[in-house]
Amino acid sequence: MAGQLRALVSAKWLADAVKNNRVGPSLRIVDASWYLPKLQRYAAEEFKRSHVPGASFFDIDECCNKASPYEHTLPNASEFADYVGDLGIGNNTHVVVYDGSDFGSFSAPRVWWMFRFFGHNSVSVLNGGFKNWQRESHPVTDQYCKPERTNFKTSINASWVKTYEDVLENITSKKFQLVDARVEGRFRGTEPEPREGTEPGHIPGSVNIPFPSFMDSSGLERPVEELTEIFHQAGVNLQKPIWVTCGSGVTACHIALGAYLCGHKDVCLYDGSWTEWFAKAAPEHIISEGKGKQV
Repeated sequence: MAGQLRALVSAKWLADAVKNNRVGPSLRIVDASWYLPKLQRYAAEEFKRSHVPGASFFDIDECCNKASPYEHTLPNASEFADYVGDLGIGNNTHVVVYDGSDFGSFSAPRVWWMFRFFGHNSVSVLNGGFKNWQRESHPVTDQYCKPERTNFKTSINASWVKTYEDVLENITSKKFQLVDARVEGRFRGTEPEPREGTEPGHIPGSVNIPFPSFMDSSGLERPVEELTEIFHQAGVNLQKPIWVTCGSGVTACHIALGAYLCGHKDVCLYDGSWTEWFAKAAPEHIISEGKGKQV
């Protein structure tokens, strides 16, 4: 169980590590904040003003496949190795990821999942994020000291990433459970999508667990018993294969983290998510209470 609990570290644990000067080659902190454009929050600028001491900024729009037509698609192995090596992260580094979301966590689980996809299991999410860090009055800084570059070798869990074709095939084969992390209105088709040219709705056969469900009002991850009940209530069997989706592959990773904490370690991600699905799918494969997709 210790390995699973390692997926989360408390603000007190990290504050002690910072205070005792443990941040270095064996422990790196990354601020993986990313916000939807409509929020008009600029993560890199916020990082410059205030962050956890010793943290580096991890930009999911930089550490990605730039050739993809979709946002922050996973990079290839060499791109990821180069990016994290530049942050001073090696294969023996324990990485702690957080973000500055008002939810407590938004994009940090995506980077947690990315590290694990690229074969690095010594990675944790800061429970409660920067929101909780500040609430507990731990130190912040505007100072940044770039870590010394190091080498990082990847070992990809290739089967964890699913394509449009994989998800399309599953509509008839039903080999896995597809869980969507978007808020209920976007899933049902009654609230707009944040991206131009994309209507709300969902993939046939998918079920909805909105990502905020996994956190309590203070932004802390819910206890395992509550997480297990959330999956149960949604009709998701933690003993069977789970694939996750959302708008662009970010908040889907909250489901992966929640399932991991419940003992289900190999959650797969449909990286293109709803943005790709809406662009490619036939109108009958867009389930919506709104206008759906016009022929």
